[in-house]
Amino acid sequence: MDIEKQKKRQSFKIIISEIIMVLAVIATVTVLAFIVSGYWINSDFEVERQGMVQVSSVPTGANVDIDGSSSWLQRTNTSRVLSSGEHTITLTKDGYDSWSKTVNIKEGLLYRLHYPRLFLSERTPEHMLPITGDTMATVSSDHSTMVFINNTTKWSYLNLTSDKLEPKPLDISKAFSSVSLAESSSTGLFTGEIIKADWDFDGTHILFKVRQEDKIEWVLINVRDVTKSINLTKEFGADFSDVKILDNSSNNLLAVRNYNLHRIDTSSKQISSVLVENVIDFDHFENEIVFTAKHTVDTTDQLPNAEYYVGYFKLGDEKITKLETTTTPVKVVLSKFYDKKYITVLSDNQLVVHSRDKYTEKTNYELSFTPKRMLVGHDGEFILMATDNNLATLDMEANLVREWTIENDKYGWLDNDMLYVVSDGELIVYDFDGYNRRSVAKNASSHFPVAITDNKWLYYVSDDELIREWIVEH
Repeated sequence: MDIEKQKKRQSFKIIISEIIMVLAVIATVTVLAFIVSGYWINSDFEVERQGMVQVSSVPTGANVDIDGSSSWLQRTNTSRVLSSGEHTITLTKDGYDSWSKTVNIKEGLLYRLHYPRLFLSERTPEHMLPITGDTMATVSSDHSTMVFINNTTKWSYLNLTSDKLEPKPLDISKAFSSVSLAESSSTGLFTGEIIKADWDFDGTHILFKVRQEDKIEWVLINVRDVTKSINLTKEFGADFSDVKILDNSSNNLLAVRNYNLHRIDTSSKQISSVLVENVIDFDHFENEIVFTAKHTVDTTDQLPNAEYYVGYFKLGDEKITKLETTTTPVKVVLSKFYDKKYITVLSDNQLVVHSRDKYTEKTNYELSFTPKRMLVGHDGEFILMATDNNLATLDMEANLVREWTIENDKYGWLDNDMLYVVSDGELIVYDFDGYNRRSVAKNASSHFPVAITDNKWLYYVSDDELIREWIVEH
């Protein structure tokens, strides 16, 4: 036996095997890379680039129908590769209503549908609490707490996440100036007119704007411990024209006084020096501020056709970057979608979305009406613009604007992604872009907020009672 020849043959076999293995690994990685990039072989054995859709729902486990037929993507909370172009996705589940939307899948991109909600068809109303007198209510941003407000100084609040609802007292007699504590009144009277009530994200504080005759008062109420509430107007002896909550737990606020922007530390009750002068409008995301301001006289002389400008700065830095000049005051919002931040500017009916990092990168939209206000939605996924009952939604996922109308201008947020309106006692819900209009309850009061809590309870008021319904099987 020629041992040397045998060794050579064995070495050759090993080399060939290793080459084949390396080529197989390269081929596999290449195929996977092409699949991840959206490339697929169609029924005609042609290579085409596709996109992907990711579908979730509440409740989970809904049936997924695409373009009128079911497929191996049978349930929600999964993903599927689809050809580029329009596809109609319908979700159904036994015992629930249905949900449907036509989406545009783009080559090599993921389209997320994480917000579809199905409502249990047969529900039994639970009568939780009587609502008496001239009572109104407000619900926290996280839909966990409801505060009942009346014309006395004895308010109350509810933890909506509890199986058993027990109102807890909220004595606001020392928080507002707009109260009367006459000896003839056993409880005192709240005499102010509430203009606005904004919650922080933790559901522990409410920022009230109250009118008393011709005066405006700003008060930050601590729902959990009312003794820690702060009357901002009295504390700082200032007539603030606007105040916004800066962080989750209201430790910091942004306030405009005499058109000058300040920061308020609610823990130390300190107000900063002027951050920006001549502020017309402002918004923030975490510690970043975007604003519209009027030019000073000197600057206006240099730029006679640019009376206003859009600016940006970070708290702690305070170095202002002037992004653009305008001839009219514009509305601005700052948002984050995925890992990218955007500055959206609204000038009359012209909407422009800028990349915060490269302000020159922008997308333009023209609306058929002039919105009075803008609101950034949950996780920055959309921007809602409104005037009366005319709405326009900029869907950041789909990169398009849809205009739509709602029954009246008394709408609110059912959860993070759905709006509601009560019209002639009918409780009607919409997705944030106006799709999937559904009637979910009758005989609801339009004077009280509606909320979904813990993705299982629907709260509304009917016939002077707080009603709770299970909207999922339990």
